[in-house]
Amino acid sequence: MMGAEVKYVPKVVGKQVYGSLYECDEDVLKDTQKLQEIVRQASKEGNMTLLDIKSWKIGEGVSVVAIILESHITIHTWPEYKFATVDVYSCGAHTDPKKAFYYIAEELKSERYEIKEADRSSEF
Repeated sequence: MMGAEVKYVPKVVGKQVYGSLYECDEDVLKDTQKLQEIVRQASKEGNMTLLDIKSWKIGEGVSVVAIILESHITIHTWPEYKFATVDVYSCGAHTDPKKAFYYIAEELKSERYEIKEADRSSEF
């Protein structure tokens, strides 16, 4: 009889997906309400539990911070450059931060983006 394969699962699962979005829709980047709705839906796309959303208008740009039970989602925009940065960080094996990131990139109508990932898990 063959032994069962043992799958390693860290005690804390931390997945971070972040990046820069270029040539985005300038009107969306200025629209605080639209950006909040995008973050709200992104949390659903990534199977995350949304707790609260705060946003601040900074010049023409907007910063949106969503606290999710599993960690956070942020968007910072510079409409004058059609540029935004996005960070989706989630602790929880059940979540998909990459799916949330792609949803945001699509909704901001980004023509190109750079995406990076970090494993922030811990076995301690």
